[in-house]
Amino acid sequence: MDAAGFLTIRDRSKDMIISGGSNIYPREIEEVLLTHPAIAECSVVGRPHAEWGEEVVAFVVARQKIPTEELDKLCLDNIARFKRPREYRFVETLPKNTTARSSRPSRAGCSLR
Repeated sequence: MDAAGFLTIRDRSKDMIISGGSNIYPREIEEVLLTHPAIAECSVVGRPHAEWGEEVVAFVVARQKIPTEELDKLCLDNIARFKRPREYRFVETLPKNTTARSSRPSRAGCSLR
C-alpha cells in the first residue's frame, strides 16, 4: 500500500497477459474466481489471439459443477469486462512444480487450443 492508500497488485511480468494493448494480471482474476465457494483452485493464462494479441483462459478445479455464466457474472461484478476469461477449462488438478506449488498450465504443457 502506498502513501495515498492505493494497493498495487504485482505479478511476475512473464505471467502478464497483454490483450488489445491492456495489461492483465492473472493473479487479479484468480483472486476473484477463488472467492466462489465451489472453486478449489484456479490458474489464469493468456492464449494467443489473432486480433487482440492474447485472450484470457481460466483453468478451474471445481468442488462441484459450476455454470460458466455464474463465473462470468462473478468476474463482471468484480473486475473490468476486458479481464473476464473468454474460456473456462474445468480440470481435475492443476500442474504442480517440484515444490508442490501450482504451475501455470501454459508452462506445464497443458494445451491452450
